[in-house]
Amino acid sequence: MSLLQDKQIRAYVLFLAFFAFVTFCGGGLFAADQNDAVRSSCIIHDKAIASSLLKQGVSRDVIANALTNTEISQGGMELLAALGMEGQTAPDSLPYLSQFQRDTLITVWIGLTVLLTVLFAGTLIFFLKRKKLYQQAGKAIESYINGDFSLHLPQNSEGAIFCVFASVEQLATMLQAKSDTEHKAKEFLKSTISDISHQLKTPLAAITIYQEIIADEPENPETVKEFSGKIGVSLKRMEELIQSMLKITRLDTGNIVFEKRNCLVTELILRSISELTDRAITENKQIILKGNSEQEVSCDPEWTGEAIGNIVKNALDHTKPGDTIQISWERTPVILRIVITDSGSGIAPEDIHHIFKRFYRSKHSLETPGIGLGLPLAKSIITGQNGLLSVQSELNKGTSFTISFLTES
Repeated sequence: MSLLQDKQIRAYVLFLAFFAFVTFCGGGLFAADQNDAVRSSCIIHDKAIASSLLKQGVSRDVIANALTNTEISQGGMELLAALGMEGQTAPDSLPYLSQFQRDTLITVWIGLTVLLTVLFAGTLIFFLKRKKLYQQAGKAIESYINGDFSLHLPQNSEGAIFCVFASVEQLATMLQAKSDTEHKAKEFLKSTISDISHQLKTPLAAITIYQEIIADEPENPETVKEFSGKIGVSLKRMEELIQSMLKITRLDTGNIVFEKRNCLVTELILRSISELTDRAITENKQIILKGNSEQEVSCDPEWTGEAIGNIVKNALDHTKPGDTIQISWERTPVILRIVITDSGSGIAPEDIHHIFKRFYRSKHSLETPGIGLGLPLAKSIITGQNGLLSVQSELNKGTSFTISFLTES
């Protein structure tokens, strides 16, 4: 029975069974004792009658015959009736019966008192333990209501009540996870707003200064043209910053669902660097592709292309005229790797573990363009598709980024 799985109920049922056993045995002993008492009373009564008759000179044979006689005669009945010994005779008129009744009542009252005391004590102990269990559970549930999940409900036994406790504990765990998620979301939103606010201060301040300069020299076409161009650059930087932050935020909050499909690696890379080839030519840098043009990769082409583009853009930012950027790929039975290698300035050892942090700028690259979001965005895109983005670099000898995707069997 599922009811008996509860340890406390099982103990109480065992107590009741023991109590019933003791009651049954006590009843048997009481019946045996009463039987002995009745027999003793009858013998004493017969002794008293025999003694009285002997004193009156009645012969022993007559007395023995009378005491062993089992027949009831009419004369005997009339004699007893005349003496007042009938069925309605008061116990006080029968001294031996009166004593027997008193002894029996005392024994019954003492026995019932002991049995009821034991039953009440056992039941009281059961309910006190139950109350303590409920108080412990109520304290834990109250702490859950107040947002404190440090306490735990009793779950060291089986039974219906402990199943309820387990369900409440599971609900509390879910509430705690939800609370933690909401707290992290608030902290993330706070951090994001703080980051955006901090990063927008510089271009906004620059735009304000440029606007004041233009306003002071409206008749000077050269000044207006120069600072209008600078305003455009600042506005473009602000647009890139906001767009990148929105993308990272959507990725971090899980609002983007990647639509994976098989596509040619060559087409993916050419599409991702299409807007960077002109810049590479202008800066006298070369982008080289190397790999099997028939190989395919399973990914979201749009987002993966943006990640590759950000890495290539970062390579262009950290190379000088005459340097090369090589994009190669290879496929193994379990993985496809896309490796983007440049011959640029490389990454200092103290910076390599921080390059995927938002807005991180190395002291060695303060003069290079960028807002510090390209690589973090690329990292979020690749890991969001269960891929891996790793980096190897040596200062002044170049950098190599590796994008790895598991191949589908």
